[in-house]
Amino acid sequence: QVQLVESGGGLVQAGGSLRLSCAASGRICSINDMGWYRQAPGEQRELVATIPSGGIAKYTDSVKGRFTISRDNAKNTVGMQMNSQKPEDTAVYYCTARIAQTLWDGTRLYWGQGTQVTVSS
Repeated sequence: QVQLVESGGGLVQAGGSLRLSCAASGRICSINDMGWYRQAPGEQRELVATIPSGGIAKYTDSVKGRFTISRDNAKNTVGMQMNSQKPEDTAVYYCTARIAQTLWDGTRLYWGQGTQVTVSS
């Protein structure tokens, strides 16, 4: 099976920086989009950033200019550098990857377990 394992969450003061990392492992033939979602308490889960295997990253408006998503296709990893953080960035962050396990399979969206990011004011 496929597993996504995240790391890098934690507590940071407003204006500070954190970097999230996520590694996909298991039976993987190809990975299309990778990305990060987040869910704050009492809120719906929202897409933060996505990056295709060979294209341009996209960001939700609230993080443009502050967050940078990147990936290493050889290592099946995705990361996100979060700078100039704000209290409203506080949420559980989830890594995602759209993965095909064989040449004959369609893709399926896999999720990590989530990592807490807390930004204090």
